[in-house]
Amino acid sequence: MNIAVIGAGTMGNGIAHVFAQNGFKVNLIDVNAAQLEKAVQTIQKNFDRQIAKGAATEDQKNTALANITTFTDLAKGVDGAGLVVEAATENIALKLNIFKQLDSVAPANALLATNTSSISITRIAAVTKRASQVIGMHFMNPVPVMKLVEIINGYATSQTVTDTIVALSKQLGKVPCVVNDYPGFIANRILMPMINEAIYSLYEGIAGVNEIDTIMKLGMAHPMGPLQLADFIGLDTCHSILNVLHEGFGNPKYAPCPLLTNMVTAGYLGMKTGEGFYKYTAGSKELVVSDRFNA
Repeated sequence: MNIAVIGAGTMGNGIAHVFAQNGFKVNLIDVNAAQLEKAVQTIQKNFDRQIAKGAATEDQKNTALANITTFTDLAKGVDGAGLVVEAATENIALKLNIFKQLDSVAPANALLATNTSSISITRIAAVTKRASQVIGMHFMNPVPVMKLVEIINGYATSQTVTDTIVALSKQLGKVPCVVNDYPGFIANRILMPMINEAIYSLYEGIAGVNEIDTIMKLGMAHPMGPLQLADFIGLDTCHSILNVLHEGFGNPKYAPCPLLTNMVTAGYLGMKTGEGFYKYTAGSKELVVSDRFNA
């Protein structure tokens, strides 16, 4: 089966990486040619890290890179694909537009998967004429490292499609978990309220950034505290997912903390902008709390 991946950002290049590493031919598609070039460079760097750890060889890297072809044209990129995985920005209007286009240009028998972390699979499938072939395939970041794939059935997803995606995930060395289509699915329905509560604890002055994260790391055996994890995910992404939960359930417990809203509005989005709850300096591994929370 040939694979097409739409979106060459962090998730898209990671998804392309794992499929290519496991012998699949991958067409990586993005409207931005510079982003595609950056994505291939990122895949090379990630392979180099795997090689340094003994998790991959130079030959495996070269073979995988040869399996990846880049495209800026959607129709050409999905031509001949048996599975298309959409990994564009977590924006519902964008995703609906992509799936409308996909429905007209992808092969009739192609399965259409979305890497969305919160948006309704049923709603995405409804803009196509092949709802039974649409499914959620939510990889975790960083994709080459994390084992989980959350597989989300839309209302009309066929059992055959689910079984195919489960089997494919196992071929990638991943652990698939099948869930149903409700806001946030399972991963983010549980994770995001925890992150939001951590932000509320900071907002209300109950504890500082370092204290909140240390308590969760040492007390709950989390590898990363919730505020550091929010920075890693992207505060704008966290904010967007919480809004999906809030709107989907109509329950005020999912409403984003005002501090999170202010930080997103101001452009302090975490690691990708250099500052969120922590400050990030290129080349530095030291975790430094933002000056805004050191008073």
